[in-house]
Amino acid sequence: MEYPSEKESHTSFSIVPKHYQHILALAFTVKEINENPHLLPNLTLGFHIYDSYCNARRTYHATMLLLYTEDTFIPNYICEQQKNLIAVIGGVDAPISMNVATLLKNYKVPQLLYGSAPLKTDGNPGISFYQMVPHQALEYTGILSLLLYFKWIWIGVLVMDNENGEMVLQTVLPKFSQRGVCFDFIKRIPMFRSATEFDEFLEDGLKIHKELLNSTVSVVVFYGDSYSMMILRWIPYFAEHPPSLPKGIVWITTAAMELTSLLYQKNLDTEIFHGVLSFTIHSNDIPAFKAFVESQNPLSTNGDGFIRDFWQQAFDCVFSDPNMEDVMGNICTGEEKLESLPAPFFEMSMNGHSYSIYNAVCAVAHALHYMSTRFKYQVMERRGGWKYPNQQLWQLHNFLRRVSFNNSGGDKISFDENGELVAGFDVINWIVSSNQSFHRVKVGNVDPNQQLTINGDAITWPNHFNQSQPLSLCTERCHPGTRKRVKDGEPFCCYDCIPCPEGKISAQEDMNECNICSEEKCPNSNQDMCIPKEITFLSYEEPLGISLACSAFAFSFITALVLGTFLKHHHTPIVKANNRDLTYTLLIALLFCFLCALLFMGKPEKVTCLFRQTAFGTIFSVAVSCVWAKTMTVVLAFMATKPGSKMRKWVGKRLSIAIVVSCSFIQGGICTVWLASSPPFPDVDMNSMLQEIVLECNEGSVTMFYCVLGYMGFLALVSFTVAFLARKLPDSFNEAKFITFSMLVFCSVWLSFIPSYLSTRGKYMVAVEIFSILASGAGLLGFIFAPKCYIIVLRPKLNNREHLIRNKT
Repeated sequence: MEYPSEKESHTSFSIVPKHYQHILALAFTVKEINENPHLLPNLTLGFHIYDSYCNARRTYHATMLLLYTEDTFIPNYICEQQKNLIAVIGGVDAPISMNVATLLKNYKVPQLLYGSAPLKTDGNPGISFYQMVPHQALEYTGILSLLLYFKWIWIGVLVMDNENGEMVLQTVLPKFSQRGVCFDFIKRIPMFRSATEFDEFLEDGLKIHKELLNSTVSVVVFYGDSYSMMILRWIPYFAEHPPSLPKGIVWITTAAMELTSLLYQKNLDTEIFHGVLSFTIHSNDIPAFKAFVESQNPLSTNGDGFIRDFWQQAFDCVFSDPNMEDVMGNICTGEEKLESLPAPFFEMSMNGHSYSIYNAVCAVAHALHYMSTRFKYQVMERRGGWKYPNQQLWQLHNFLRRVSFNNSGGDKISFDENGELVAGFDVINWIVSSNQSFHRVKVGNVDPNQQLTINGDAITWPNHFNQSQPLSLCTERCHPGTRKRVKDGEPFCCYDCIPCPEGKISAQEDMNECNICSEEKCPNSNQDMCIPKEITFLSYEEPLGISLACSAFAFSFITALVLGTFLKHHHTPIVKANNRDLTYTLLIALLFCFLCALLFMGKPEKVTCLFRQTAFGTIFSVAVSCVWAKTMTVVLAFMATKPGSKMRKWVGKRLSIAIVVSCSFIQGGICTVWLASSPPFPDVDMNSMLQEIVLECNEGSVTMFYCVLGYMGFLALVSFTVAFLARKLPDSFNEAKFITFSMLVFCSVWLSFIPSYLSTRGKYMVAVEIFSILASGAGLLGFIFAPKCYIIVLRPKLNNREHLIRNKT
């Protein structure tokens, strides 16, 4: 093993103790492979480790050291002192990996990345590498699926101010918006590169801290890199005084953000991490790794140029130096236990990045194994060792692309056509206890097919939520029965909840539009579900039907009594003076008018639908024509009394019969044409009433229906006009005055019938027509026959010839 020189290792810099596990993972894997007699029996793997110092110049320098001799560089020239370089593993961040790949592409040296991959653009053609981490698009899809799973649609976003952060803003977040997620804030976190930028960094951090405290979101997604976790730890301390935590926030972090800490952050509060949901690189337990880690000791480990620096920073101690008289601080004994370190500094089990390093080394070893068994290579002996010539190095790519094996953790390792690991991400819930202890709980995963699996019951939420699933909404959810209405000038996640309009429902929460039920169903009272409509018609069993039927029978009975009274007193002057035949015909027609109202009640049947309107029209035409004929009889009788009048020949029963028969015949003809062309039929009306299916009689031809009503109205108007003109004629028992009032009532009833009929729906349309039939018939019966019955029954002394002659003028 070779490490940086003593001079390099003591260069002034801040280390991340957690990253020392990456070194141990590399050393452990190489040791495991070299001890495996079946994998590379004739080869021994070694490695060199170089630190990039997060600096492009130092990264290029380290890459050149890998490609050439340790002491001199001769670009584009292969000398005898070259190293036997097989592959490069790294780095942890995209900029480092890009700097390394820029040089390696010229020599076709395989590069396996265990951290975030740089973006491939037109500006870096020919750059290729193998990703030990699944493609970031899978991670972003998993985060979106997680948000939608918990219905977190009002979130905040923090991104690093670099190329990857810009990619998230330009390509990832618009997809979130398309799926209904909107943002209360989106903040770029500046990269802290030098001490001169520290004041600006604090100023930006204070703005972010205030944004978090004032925001209404409960979920913040942090798209970061390996150093972003240190910035997240600073967030509570950006406040001027005292340090304050953004309460009630579920942090969602990306796979590059492991729980890490710098030395001066050791005593910072870790409560902010409690309940974090972290997408991490999938990893499994490697049985021998923990024992290998426990065996590390700074006093006995040879060749490890990192362990002493790590040990001093992790345990906050210093090793005694014989060349120094006074040593400041605690003395490192070398007996300190790694398992006693807090999780931000070190963990005994492999984290995601270390697991990716393990898989990367194994992938190279298996590719070498496949290559050695496939071809017989010329080997060169040098200084007692064996090596592959660099001229054959490019051929390793073919075997890396097709490598496929199961590692000792039980996971299958293989690459797709783009050189990306075929694997998924784990969803890890971070739990921080009151004593600052830390452990991870796997609560889900995203498989390579972009399917998210989550066990919500296993998640420990931040303390603010009292272990209930947080809501992250700009507006409380719209309950079923309401819909969303977006507020003007605000994100689409901010809306008002308004009730569904009449006749529509919303069965789910947060509906954008209310839906119409099918014709057979209607909304319930809460407008949150469709229920079957009630089948209804005007029946004899309901109060309205009972009232109308009783009224019809009552008027029919009264009409029959009046008819019986007139028949009994048919020989009296008052009956004889008003044309007994027309009177009997009118009373019989009125009797049938009242009875025909019963045809409109009950469940519509084919026979009742055919005859109810036609019977009503014909019978009422007979009644109105009788009234007209009675009025004409009075008028002609008066005109016939004048000397020389030629009207005497028209006086008599023939004219009355002609009027009644002709008028009735015309109405009967209209009804016949109606029945022959487009007859009424039983129908079902599902749309007129919101909550009812109405069984009704479809009139067939609405035109013919109004023709029947129109003709009846014409007869009524003619009768009213003639009666009005004849109301003052001097004649005993003159009916014209009473007929005028009766026809006025009749016309008023039917004129008001039309708007009432058109404005009602369902069975109430039928009720309106029955009421009009009964009211108009009652008007005729009352005004024409009530005075006569009064005289016949109550004042029989007035029903004599002498009284009739005395009143004659």
